[in-house]
Amino acid sequence: MSLSRFRWLAAATLAIAFSPLVAGAPSQLVLAIGGEPDDGFDPLLGWGHYGHPLFQSTLLSRDAELATQPELAHDWSLSDDRLRWTLQLRDDATFSDGTPLTATDVAFTFNAAARAGGRADLSVLASAEALDDHRVRLTLTEPRITFVDTLYTLGIVPHADRDNGYHDGYARAPLGSGPYRLVEWQEGEQLIVERNPHYYGDTPPFERLVFRFTGEDTTLAAANAGDLQLAAIAPALAAQPPAGMRRVAMQSVDNRGILFPMQRASGDTSASGAPIGNDVTADPAIRQAINLALDRELLVEVALHGFGQPAYGPADGLPWTDPAERFDDGDLQAAAERLDAAGWQLQDDGLRWRDGQAARFRLTYPAGDTTRQLLAESVAELLRPLGIAVEPTGRHWDEIRREALHQDAILFGWGSHSPQEIYYLYHSQHAGQDYYNSGLYANPAVDAHLEAAQSAANFDASLPHWRAAQWDGEEGYGVRGDAAWAWLVNLEHLYFVDDCLDLGELGIAPHGHGWPITANLLDWQWQCEG
Repeated sequence: MSLSRFRWLAAATLAIAFSPLVAGAPSQLVLAIGGEPDDGFDPLLGWGHYGHPLFQSTLLSRDAELATQPELAHDWSLSDDRLRWTLQLRDDATFSDGTPLTATDVAFTFNAAARAGGRADLSVLASAEALDDHRVRLTLTEPRITFVDTLYTLGIVPHADRDNGYHDGYARAPLGSGPYRLVEWQEGEQLIVERNPHYYGDTPPFERLVFRFTGEDTTLAAANAGDLQLAAIAPALAAQPPAGMRRVAMQSVDNRGILFPMQRASGDTSASGAPIGNDVTADPAIRQAINLALDRELLVEVALHGFGQPAYGPADGLPWTDPAERFDDGDLQAAAERLDAAGWQLQDDGLRWRDGQAARFRLTYPAGDTTRQLLAESVAELLRPLGIAVEPTGRHWDEIRREALHQDAILFGWGSHSPQEIYYLYHSQHAGQDYYNSGLYANPAVDAHLEAAQSAANFDASLPHWRAAQWDGEEGYGVRGDAAWAWLVNLEHLYFVDDCLDLGELGIAPHGHGWPITANLLDWQWQCEG
């Protein structure tokens, strides 16, 4: 055992021994929920984008129904021209070192995050300025209805020019105003956090949390040994909870779907040199037939062991998607008729051919992801009777980016609490940028609907435009139109939870199995005595 580990264990043992229990609760919870961030705990780089930032506070928050709630800001307004957000901050917020959090820190956070180019989309932020100690103004270059998302997700960091301010090593020693502060991060092993004594909100129910970063099998073994109070569990391992624990399923918009390359192969390459185009998936008849043929209920049973729901769009059930997008799937006859009409003829080799081209393509998934592997293999089996040969191929992400991103069908996972993700996935502006629209989808009518949504007078006014982008009666990105994706399943996030631990009302989780469950951490309660 290393000296640092020995010192920590000694300190932890003493702290636990002398820390008062809250309503009979243990002072420490041990959790294995995955999600160790590659870039550390820096909101400017993306920490907190999917789930609560834990160490930092945000300006606003969402409740379990995704309704807006005050957080650091207790009052806010948007100007009539939709270019200026003005927010009034609470006056009792301090960082975990006891120093006040002011509008200067908020302005610094937004300006620095815009320069950092992390996950927060601040491309329309012109400036953030402190009007006084407790008022901040965020000025935009153009109306952007989804800019509000950053108010929910961007954790506030201390200004770089103050004591203990933001610095190059912040990601591994974060200072924030959230309910917990970091004690120690043993990368690849565990994270230890404790209550922030200066937190402005309700006192967290547990003095200390230990997050273990373990693989699926190790997590299950620890749960069976009684070493965990909460464990994230893969669907294949979730059938039988250990003694003293129950299975909890958190509903999500965490989806899995197939992105199709939309252009024919022409020999062109992307800026990184990746080949562009696929002559099979570029045909809308192929994409529509695949959507019709796939039995999504069966995919849920086989790949998710029943823990999920069929997916028909990128954000099923959320108000910015069209509920009429649902359709009767698993219909091989309708799919075959679509292909016949497009000239794809079934030959003696069991494949469909057109103009010397076989209906064959690779379906690439990230190697090591067993759920996506099962989905890819199941899709291949379901499409075989249709005469389409799908070749499931596992690759590492760097190889996918370098060689496959624009020419293979890719099995991606997305899912967000914001319609901004729809904009990323389908607007031609994002074609070829990062992973989102790597199929190079472009439709001027869809672009126009998405832009109208972003410039709407308010969120409710934007909803018809988001839905019209999916299908406006004549065209759209959805199955009735371009069928740019074949969405497959929505996952349930599964956990084994100690019988004594009440998690309160869980919301709808976004993509990312892990940190989203901590969003309502302050509502957790221990139900057993001593």
